[in-house]
Formats: sequence, structure tokens, C-alpha cells
Amino acid sequence: SGIMHASSLIQNILAAVSGKPISTNEEPKTGMTFAFFWGRVLMSLAILGFCLAVTLSALLNGQTSVAVKYPSISPGLAVFLLFFFMSIVGMLEGMQIAFFAVAKLPASERGTSFFGKKTCELLFRGNGENLPGFMIGRQLTVVC
Repeated sequence: SGIMHASSLIQNILAAVSGKPISTNEEPKTGMTFAFFWGRVLMSLAILGFCLAVTLSALLNGQTSVAVKYPSISPGLAVFLLFFFMSIVGMLEGMQIAFFAVAKLPASERGTSFFGKKTCELLFRGNGENLPGFMIGRQLTVVC
């Protein structure tokens, strides 16, 4: 899972807010395992915070290629575009995870939502080229 364990903090916060326990096959963390887990979470938050501070500072001070290639884009707009495109990439990543999970379910268990049904019909229609096509398009979008 790499070095970015900040998502574990989000998972624990959402579990606490919802009142539902996290279902896992792991035993509860105790002792050094508990300390190591939260140490990794704190380290990933520090790395994430540093990267965000450097990126925002560079965008706001006009020290990026955005300021050179597109001088009409203000620093504030550049920051907005950063978060806008990061949100799109995040949604595409989430959709990939959801689509792989749904692909394992029989059609009868895929839910009752109108948009969910339409999405599944589109993904799994025909000879099955739509899901791999989405995955390739998602990857190209993330890379660009």
C-alpha cells in the first residue's frame, strides 16, 4: 500500500462517525503494531502536507509552468484547476474500484438504482469491451 496511509485515518474517522465497526480479518492492533500503524499514518500526513504546501506555494507564487505557458491563468484559478482535476482523477480511481467489484457480482445482485443499472448495462453490454475500454480511457486521462 505504499507510504500514503492517510486513507486509514479517513477510514477510522468515517467508521467512528457512522457508528459501524470496520470489518476485517485482522486482529486488533496492540503494542508495537498499534504504534507502528499510527506512526505510518502520521508520517503519511506529514508527507502529504509538505507536498501540498510546496505545490500550493509554487502555484500561488507563479513558479510553475502554468504561469509561463498560460500567463492569462491567475494563480487562484490555477489552484482551483488543481483541485478540480484532482477530484476528477479521484472519482475515476473510485469508479475503477467499484467497477471491478461489481464485475464479480451476478446481474441480479447489482442493486436497484436507476443510474447504477444503466451504468452496469453500459459496462457489461455486448462482448465485454466496454469495461476494458473504460479502464484504458481512465488510465490515459490520469496520465495526461
